[in-house]
Amino acid sequence: MEEGEIKIPQINPDNGTPKPGFLARLKAFLKRRKKLIIGFFAIVIIFLLILIVPTILVYRDARGLLTSVSNLEKAVKEEQNIVRVKEEIQNVRQGLLRVKRSYKFLVWTKPIPLLGGYYRDGEAALNAGVSGMEAADVIMTAVEPYADIIGFTGSSVTAKSGEESANDRIEFIVESIKDIIPKLDEIYQKVKVVQTEINKISPSRYPVRFAGREVRSKVVSGISLVDEAAEAVANSKPLLEMAPYFLGIDGERTYLLIFQNDKELRPTGGFITAYAFMTVNKGKVQPGASNDIYNLDLKYKPTIPAPQPIIDYIKGPYILSKNLRLRDMNWSGDFKESMDLFITEAKKVGINDVDGVVAVDTQVVVNILGVLGQIGVPGFGNFSTEIVVECNCPQVIHELESFADNEGAVIWDPLTGKILQAPRGYGNRKEIVGPLMNSILSNALGQPKEKLPDLFQAGWRSLTEKHVLFYMFDKKAQEAVEAFNIAGRVKNFEGDYLYINDANLGGRKSNLYVTQEVNQEIKVAKDG
Repeated sequence: MEEGEIKIPQINPDNGTPKPGFLARLKAFLKRRKKLIIGFFAIVIIFLLILIVPTILVYRDARGLLTSVSNLEKAVKEEQNIVRVKEEIQNVRQGLLRVKRSYKFLVWTKPIPLLGGYYRDGEAALNAGVSGMEAADVIMTAVEPYADIIGFTGSSVTAKSGEESANDRIEFIVESIKDIIPKLDEIYQKVKVVQTEINKISPSRYPVRFAGREVRSKVVSGISLVDEAAEAVANSKPLLEMAPYFLGIDGERTYLLIFQNDKELRPTGGFITAYAFMTVNKGKVQPGASNDIYNLDLKYKPTIPAPQPIIDYIKGPYILSKNLRLRDMNWSGDFKESMDLFITEAKKVGINDVDGVVAVDTQVVVNILGVLGQIGVPGFGNFSTEIVVECNCPQVIHELESFADNEGAVIWDPLTGKILQAPRGYGNRKEIVGPLMNSILSNALGQPKEKLPDLFQAGWRSLTEKHVLFYMFDKKAQEAVEAFNIAGRVKNFEGDYLYINDANLGGRKSNLYVTQEVNQEIKVAKDG
């Protein structure tokens, strides 16, 4: 640069332009990434559509379903109105169908590992629910004529008086039972669908516990409950088909009624203490006179060798003869096997012309008197379920056991031979059984209709708890009681199981005062 020259800086036109701001840069970025951003939001929208929205819909419909289920439960347990129950069954069914429709929007999860398994479980549960409600509707329609008997109101066919509620209602049941049988097939088919769908659910997919609550065990219990229900429906059909036979609709039936004293345990339920005959004609029951089993044994000549435990522990009669008495012939825990032997031998002393054997124990009397209240038996006094301190047992049990065990001296007039003094019940200690049966029956038939549901429950409980057992001579009738599991059979079973059977030999009525407990410990080995 020469002296005197002035340096003029170069002017760049861009130096004066300000840098773009944030919004400008963002706009430019969005412009460059337009397709990427559109794709991202499309994915979000699709995600919302295929997951969040269906989930909300399912949740909404599920809440409505739970409300319907709650209303159904209320109609059954509180209102007990059969019309309302049928209405709520339809509401629950419609609720299930709504949930099914919204649930289908999640079908895309089906092929996804793990997630798909839960979807299929939900699908199976919904299908089972719909079929279950359809079965329930058929059942309610079938039992509607008997609503008052099972404790429901709202039926167009109800009893009008106490006498009608027992006697005439029995006749009505007998006449209409044939109308129920065809509906059993429809019920069973729907219950079978429920069973098939529920068995698709895999309990192993669910945790043992979640948030401190049992999960897997409840799933297993639910599946087992459905299996049992399906089996019960299937097994009830043969029994209902044979009901006209049992109830003497096509001809009078005669049954040998044997009383098993469960206070002196024997393998089929109790010591055979007394017997009676009972006729059933067109559903009407007529009990006959009862007698002591010892009186029957006096006519019997024992020829069959007794089991060794009986010989060892019942010293008295088996010292003279080691052959089996009639009263000890229920030694097999299988009721049919015991009755096969008992009836074969009892025929030799005049027990003929019967169609079957019905065995009952003392709990049947307690169950029925629990509904009837105190009853009077002419010549024997009053009987009730009031607890007696001496045995901590119902008064009727205390009296029956006292009557059977009453012992004492017998004094005869040396001139006339007449008995001047004898303990109560001498000659027939079980004479009370017949009059007690008659009193129970007459009282039951005269009960007001409000008592019918409780009487029904007492009878049903006696059956399901095995306080009543049946042995029939007719092959189909025997198959029917076996199918319904009221024949006291000991069934074959594949795998491990626990079967406890107790017999009181020589301990008299000690089971009245004994409390038994069974502790079972199960250890699962590593190999399962």
